[in-house]
Amino acid sequence: MISITVTALVFGVIFLAELPDKTALAGLVLGTRYRASYVFVGVAAAFLLHVVLAVAAGSVLTLLPQQIVSALTGVLFLGGAAVLLMKKDEDEEDIKKPADQSFWKVASTGFMLILVAEFGDLTQIMTANLAARYHDPISVGLGAVLGLWAVAGLGIVGGKALMKRVPLRLITQVAALLMLALGVWSLYEAVSG
Repeated sequence: MISITVTALVFGVIFLAELPDKTALAGLVLGTRYRASYVFVGVAAAFLLHVVLAVAAGSVLTLLPQQIVSALTGVLFLGGAAVLLMKKDEDEEDIKKPADQSFWKVASTGFMLILVAEFGDLTQIMTANLAARYHDPISVGLGAVLGLWAVAGLGIVGGKALMKRVPLRLITQVAALLMLALGVWSLYEAVSG
């Protein structure tokens, strides 16, 4: 039986925790480059897998040393920033043509990005904690996955809307700088923690 109360509580907590996180940024960047529905399928599948792992693991993920999680996150952010900054300029018209981008290529790109970037993330650990606390894996899992999907959807749609008004090069540079700052902050937390 699904508890609407637990589902709603978990949705709210996960949505608010993930909203300022890298997922919205990743969705925004992918949403500027690829067909939104293709991106969302890949991102949604990765989040579903993360939630299943978190719920299954329960409180085990909370035993990971925070310094290791912070260090890995920092390295991933710095790598993402480097990839964005080193990427050659692309013709924006080519980027806007979804016909040149296969469903599987775009969906797998979104899936892999989220799968790697979100492993051991705060919301995954929170989901594990909530599953352990409420002993209701279905309600916790449903609330968490809906919260994550909502944030991803907002990021992807926001990316499409932003691209109509702001050049892709500027979006990419800002995203790279944000990832660089998040990477430095995460590594600082790993060293100082």
